[in-house]
Amino acid sequence: MSEQAAGLAKITWDDPDSGERREYVLAAGATATIGRSADNPIHIPERHVSREHAVINFRDGIFMITDLGSANGTFVNDKRLTDPFPLAHGDVIRLYVPLLHFSALVTEKEKEQAKLTGTLIVPASGGGMPALHITSGPQEGATIALLSPLARVGRATRDATWDIALQDRAVSRPHCEIALGEGGTWAIRDLGSANGTIVNGIPLSGEEPHVLLDGAVITVGETTMLFRLGA
Repeated sequence: MSEQAAGLAKITWDDPDSGERREYVLAAGATATIGRSADNPIHIPERHVSREHAVINFRDGIFMITDLGSANGTFVNDKRLTDPFPLAHGDVIRLYVPLLHFSALVTEKEKEQAKLTGTLIVPASGGGMPALHITSGPQEGATIALLSPLARVGRATRDATWDIALQDRAVSRPHCEIALGEGGTWAIRDLGSANGTIVNGIPLSGEEPHVLLDGAVITVGETTMLFRLGA
C-alpha cells in the first residue's frame, strides 16, 4: 500500500498557548467547519476567530475553503477570500491571526493516529436531521433544523407564513425554499427575491432548483447559512 493515503488531506495548527501541534485529517467527501466554538471539528479557540469562521468541503475531487461571513476574514496565502477557493498542497490558511497549514500528503500512520484521537473527519452519513447553521447576520449562532421536506425562507414579519423567518431586512417575503426531492436529495430555489440567493458564491439563476450538498454555503440578504446533513 502506498505510504500516502488517497483522498485525504491534513490541516495542522500550532496552539500558541500550549505549544501543542494539532492535526486534523479529512477524508474524501468530508466537510469541516473551522471556528472558535468547540462544536467545530477544527476548533481554534482564539479571540480573533468567529464562532463558525470558515468551512472546508470536498467538491469535484478537491477540497474547497469558504469564508462563513466571519468578522475578520479568511485568507489563503495572504489573499482575503471573497469566493470559495480550491486548496492545494502547501497552502497557508490565515484566520486573521491564527495560521493553519493544508497538506495533500497524509500517511497511513497519520490517518490511524487521527482515528485514535478523534481528529479524523469523515463525510456526513445523512441519516440524521439536516439543519441550517446561521454563521453571520442578525441571527448569528442560531441553528434551524429542517423538520419537514419543504421549508420556505423569508423575512420575519407580523404576518409571515413561511417556515423559516429571518430578522434580515434584505431578505424578501418570501425569499427562497429548500425541499427534499424524491431521490433523497435536498435542493434550494430562489422565489424571485429582490436580492437573489447565492450558493457557494454563485447566484442562482431563475427559479431552477440547485442541489445542496453537505457544507453548502447559502447567502440571502445579509445572512450567511451553512447547510449540514445529519450525522
